Amino acid sequence: MEVIYQYAWIIPVLPLLGAMLVGLGLISLNQTTNRLRQLNAVLIVSLMGIAMGLSMALLWSQYQGHAPYTITLEWASAGNFHLSMGYTIDHLTAMMLVVVTTVAFLVMIYTDGYMCHDPGYVRFYAYLSLFGSSMLGLVLSPNLVQVYIFWELVGMCSYLLVGFWYDRKPAAEACQKAFVTNRVGDFGLLLGILGLFWATGSFDFTIMGDRLGELVESGTISNALAILFAILVFLGPVAKSAQFPLHVWLPDAMEGPTPISALIHAATMVAAGVFLIARMYPVFEHVPAAMNVIAFTGAFTAFLGATIAITQNDIKKGLAYSTISQLGYMVMAMGVGAYSAGLFHLMTHAYFKAMLFLGSGSVIHGMEGVVGHDPVLAQDMRLMGGLRKYMPATGITFLIGCLAIAGIPPFAGFWSKDEILGAAFAANPLLWLIGWVTAGITAFYMFRMYFSTFEGQFRGNDQTIKTMLKQATAKLGGELQPNFGPGAMKKGELESHGHGHSPHESPWTMTLPLLVLAIPSILIGLVGTPYANYFEQFIFSPTETLTEVMEKASKFDPHEFYLMAGSSVAISVVGITLAILMYWSKKIDPSAIAAKFRSLYELSLNKWYFDDIYYRVFVLGLRRVARQVMEVDFRVVDGAVNLTGFFTLVSGEGLKYLENGRAQFYALIVFGAVLGLVIVFGVT
Repeated sequence: MEVIYQYAWIIPVLPLLGAMLVGLGLISLNQTTNRLRQLNAVLIVSLMGIAMGLSMALLWSQYQGHAPYTITLEWASAGNFHLSMGYTIDHLTAMMLVVVTTVAFLVMIYTDGYMCHDPGYVRFYAYLSLFGSSMLGLVLSPNLVQVYIFWELVGMCSYLLVGFWYDRKPAAEACQKAFVTNRVGDFGLLLGILGLFWATGSFDFTIMGDRLGELVESGTISNALAILFAILVFLGPVAKSAQFPLHVWLPDAMEGPTPISALIHAATMVAAGVFLIARMYPVFEHVPAAMNVIAFTGAFTAFLGATIAITQNDIKKGLAYSTISQLGYMVMAMGVGAYSAGLFHLMTHAYFKAMLFLGSGSVIHGMEGVVGHDPVLAQDMRLMGGLRKYMPATGITFLIGCLAIAGIPPFAGFWSKDEILGAAFAANPLLWLIGWVTAGITAFYMFRMYFSTFEGQFRGNDQTIKTMLKQATAKLGGELQPNFGPGAMKKGELESHGHGHSPHESPWTMTLPLLVLAIPSILIGLVGTPYANYFEQFIFSPTETLTEVMEKASKFDPHEFYLMAGSSVAISVVGITLAILMYWSKKIDPSAIAAKFRSLYELSLNKWYFDDIYYRVFVLGLRRVARQVMEVDFRVVDGAVNLTGFFTLVSGEGLKYLENGRAQFYALIVFGAVLGLVIVFGVT
């Protein structure tokens, strides 16, 4: 078993090797590599499968009690400064490795069916493999500097994947928005890293936490400075995990192909933020004010994402705001000290959210035969309905995902979300209230999505609705561009596939990952039940011991659990009931409610106007600043340079008449100068 630990570095190297081989093939032998597209896909999927097997072996070894394992090598040194690189295997790393590799492996299988007609099929696989490698490297990192290196690689890969269809303007703009927004958070993270190193002299997570606590306690550094460092570090997860106010990039990232949407939202980029909070927990725990900031940021983000999701008609945008909301739960859990609960929800959410996103991609794939190549129409739930009878596998797995995220027992989301709500109530009842209300909203919008998509009558052939949606898009200045991306069939292939007027189930490469992901979406929550919380016994705060965890578990109060769980299930049932009455039985008219509460409806539909505010303040504002800077550059900087040149020119032109080579003229100048001096000194 020790051999696995010695060669654990192979886990991120395998997908990196796949990306490198395929990438070199695309650069040097492009046509041949693209012709052997499925061979390249098999190579990349196989390498990720091997990484998944090694990750599972490490998880089993850690669960059996193997001690944490760390190998580091000195990478750079200068005087007293020493920087090490390497890898570490502990309980948190082992769990994250399995989550990342399993989701990435299933997404890669799904990609074969979804992207089968895309000309960038091979390039997409190379990007996916590089993305998975970057996240695995981040998870294995033993110190903050190495985390930051892979953190930026993850950001670069997301830029490539979100903008995969770069010839489409929305995709090009979305990847730029994601990149710039994340740079804001990453700049704060970099400042925080430098500040903590200045204060503690270390990049090691535990050493930083211990020394920072000692320095604050002794008064060597002020509490305000410690709070500043902690919040600067937290800005990194705020951007990566799409927390308020840097959440605006994540919904726009839906412009990328659906497989990458699933991978970003489930196990890689957004999970990186929560993972970093967990790694930095020894630092945050010594700064209570920072913990409060983290908790309330998460709570507000959870509520914000949920309230926006209830009016979204784009199936992927709805799921995107759902992710923002669920990430808010995880961050809130970390802020209230529920370390294990936050990571438990990260794990359960990874599986059911991956399934939901892949399910949405299956729906889009099935719908494109009806709506053609209009990407906006293929994702609009107003043109769906009744898809369950056409796409039974997709429908049942999507329903399982909705039940899991809504927190209905015994599905996975119930156990993890309930644990977070219980911890929030113990820490601050206001946080619990926000989370509790958000749980009800979550159940409502998820079943609104399910009923609008899979139940009722199919609306995809309704030309009136299509025309209305096209006109509405045109009024907003949108474009219904040809999209050869979402599993896209080429022009002329729609009819040949026989799907001209009704949706169709996706191929087995797409439905198999859905069925596999349905298993952990149902069962994986059982490892964290309050009666026997195996997850918390395995994943617990680095500042706690197993004895303390077991002692806390022995104080479990079933009556308190039934009360808290009952209240969370009750609010979820209320949300589901409202969705049934509005979108299935049609007993309540949603448009009438929207008209009655027009301002609230507009607030949600326009995403709380954050995009508009940011556009006016930052985009237009920075353009004005740029113009002013350009004016200063033109008038002051260029003016000074031009004035210098003009003065040199004029002086040169003047002096050339004085330098004529005649001795009499020079004598006259000397006589004039002497006469002038005599007059000046004579007068004084």
